[in-house]
Amino acid sequence: MSREKVLVTGGAGFIGGNFVQYMVDRYPNYEIVNLDLLTYAGDLTKHKGIEAKENYRFVQMDIADQPAIHALFEAEKFKYVVHFAAESHVDRSITDPGIFVRTNVMGTQVLLEASKACGITKFLHVSTDEVYGELDFDPTVFFTEETPIQPNSPYSASKASSDLLVRAYHETYGFPMNITRCSNNYGPYHFPEKLIPLTISKVLNNQKVPVYGDGKNIRDWLHVWDHCAAIDLVLHEGVSGEVYNVGGHNERTNLEVVKTIIAALGKSEDLIEYVTDRLGHDKRYAIDPSKLEQLGWKPTYTFETGIAQTIEWYVDHSDWWESILSGEYRK
Repeated sequence: MSREKVLVTGGAGFIGGNFVQYMVDRYPNYEIVNLDLLTYAGDLTKHKGIEAKENYRFVQMDIADQPAIHALFEAEKFKYVVHFAAESHVDRSITDPGIFVRTNVMGTQVLLEASKACGITKFLHVSTDEVYGELDFDPTVFFTEETPIQPNSPYSASKASSDLLVRAYHETYGFPMNITRCSNNYGPYHFPEKLIPLTISKVLNNQKVPVYGDGKNIRDWLHVWDHCAAIDLVLHEGVSGEVYNVGGHNERTNLEVVKTIIAALGKSEDLIEYVTDRLGHDKRYAIDPSKLEQLGWKPTYTFETGIAQTIEWYVDHSDWWESILSGEYRK
């Protein structure tokens, strides 16, 4: 049977990987093409359950490789592009900003040009609330789609730049697009350099858990499966040219998150180790997702149900994250 093709860039990463599985299972009439360069955070072992399915295919490619990307688009005739591929770790962006500019800015521009040339139906650019900068601790103030962009790290600056490129293609060329900006994701297959999987793995191994500064920085936590459903809705129902914020209504300090995990695993808070704060560490992120909720989406996970599910998943899948920590997954 002939299937319409959906290109998912960065589908070997955390959010993109969960989205690939979601789409393969939910839309048998789509062919889901997973494009990923397989850098250090790319892992295909998560797709063992779908790699034999007729509506799934993997392509290893660099989104900044203009000739290869254009050849792929000309050959495949994609209907939709969902663009996750990005360098995303703030600490790494502080030590090596250049790779973030190359992948997140130049790579996005290559994809936009190829998509425009091939006349795709929709380009959905997956971004982050970090492009808005930081909020103070006033619990009544939230990021909205109208909040000015004020990124504070090389990572968020590179994402903001790519957001503006996507917007410019819409304004200049009438290019069909949406941008989604999400709060902090968590859930299965989260690379263990990030706060929640790092904490779970260290607690399970009875190792010290590093907490930046005083641990009072606040993030709004969104379960990755809720995020996948939001992207699906925006892809099919979002008004072209619009930005949609995706938030979980789950604000917690970093210290609260760490203590919740330690308590759930029955360990001592003596494992907490306060370390020198991150450079330019934003105080608080919090999203108002009411625009997306009016489109028909609401998160299904509270932080309590989501973190319990996530901890259980990591306990049951220690072979996965242990292979990441050991480097076995790269072999």
